[in-house]
Amino acid sequence: MRNRRLSWGVALCGAVGIALCAAYPLIGNAQEWSGKEGSTTSGPSLEDYLKQIGPDGTVIGHGQLKLDGKAVNCGKRPTVLNPNFDSWGGAFPGFLILNTKKISGLSTQVKLYIYSHECGHQFEGADEGKADLFAIRRGVKWGWLDAQGMEDICVFISQLKGDSVHPPGPQRCEAMRKYYRQLIEGAGQQARAPAFAPKPQTLAPAQ
Repeated sequence: MRNRRLSWGVALCGAVGIALCAAYPLIGNAQEWSGKEGSTTSGPSLEDYLKQIGPDGTVIGHGQLKLDGKAVNCGKRPTVLNPNFDSWGGAFPGFLILNTKKISGLSTQVKLYIYSHECGHQFEGADEGKADLFAIRRGVKWGWLDAQGMEDICVFISQLKGDSVHPPGPQRCEAMRKYYRQLIEGAGQQARAPAFAPKPQTLAPAQ
């Protein structure tokens, strides 16, 4: 998933690929939002983005989006459904993007991973690894990610070769798989702990 120049003059960052982008003026009146991933404050406004993509874009307000019947949210950020987006999903500061055509054939847990990965960019910045782990952590915490879903995500992501910004898909898979095991094992150890176990004494502030 690499940046490419779209016909309407905007190069966007793909989601499970490139995510948050800074704004750069082009010669003339056109604008391009590309490169310099990592900005969480620069990029097109929702209104500007909708003007660029035209009537095919649909805004779904926060709390209203469902993926295969499962409600999702990313704080109060809306999601733009764009069937012409050049990747499965994307993110600009303040809103997310999903390509409804590309995600339609994916399993529910892979769709939730893609959405959560993009949401992760809103909190973690452009780092793809951190966005991946954000998605896995959310999946375990919210109860939609199980072992089969983890395998589905790995099959999906392992097809990607990677680029200057993104590690190869198999490498991302292994990092997510390892993190998933750590979360599951940690949850199991907490479940086995006796209810009367005393709290450790500490001078650290309460979390």
